[in-house]
Amino acid sequence: MTALVLDDVSHAFGGRVALDHLTLTVRPGRVTALIGLNGAGKTTALRALAGRLRPAGGTARVLGHDPADLPADVATRFGHLVGTPLVYPELTVTENLRCAARLHGQSVRAAAPGTSAAVAHMGLDPWRHARARTLSMGNHQRLGIGCATLHRPTALILDEPTSALDPQGVVLVRKLVRGMADDGAAVLVSSHHLDEVARIADEIVVLHAGRDVGRLEPGGTDLEQRFFTMVLDADTRAADTRGRV
Repeated sequence: MTALVLDDVSHAFGGRVALDHLTLTVRPGRVTALIGLNGAGKTTALRALAGRLRPAGGTARVLGHDPADLPADVATRFGHLVGTPLVYPELTVTENLRCAARLHGQSVRAAAPGTSAAVAHMGLDPWRHARARTLSMGNHQRLGIGCATLHRPTALILDEPTSALDPQGVVLVRKLVRGMADDGAAVLVSSHHLDEVARIADEIVVLHAGRDVGRLEPGGTDLEQRFFTMVLDADTRAADTRGRV
């Protein structure tokens, strides 16, 4: 079963095209990375999958369902972090994680060990009793990732997950994402750091001007050069098309 699907999705903000007939699938047990320049459409694509944006054209599916209207039993198997982590500023780190566990369908008893594990996995033990509003940007990001993953979802999307993280946090997230995929989850991450996603991805999709313009092999050589060649070729084709109109 394909866990995450964008099928011929298009969307625009005013006169600016954000997604242009984008088709993308992510299967269980794989990490797919969306890579692109700023404004390429990465976050818009993930927002469509998170149910936070209804595309003007095409369809998004999470575990076979419309992400804006997930059945309760499906929502408990889905995790996402898109944009700024949505946590309760006046609650502590532990309280926020416990809330996330309960919102994802875990019982009070089941939420306790998962919360403790998330605190440890995200390196947040020194701040477990700190209110979220007092956290640094990096620890705020760690908390958001913990809230999105502590219920061990079978489908997961993360938008720029290593943003604001220090080197230790980057390694923690790398291990978490790869480990979840190895356990069978379908994972979609966005980034503009090729070297980072190449360490965890099974597939790298190059997004440019809202379009899928090619694939990169994570273990390949000269990834940066190949990326910029794809982007330049896409711009050249677009200019040629405009010239013929």
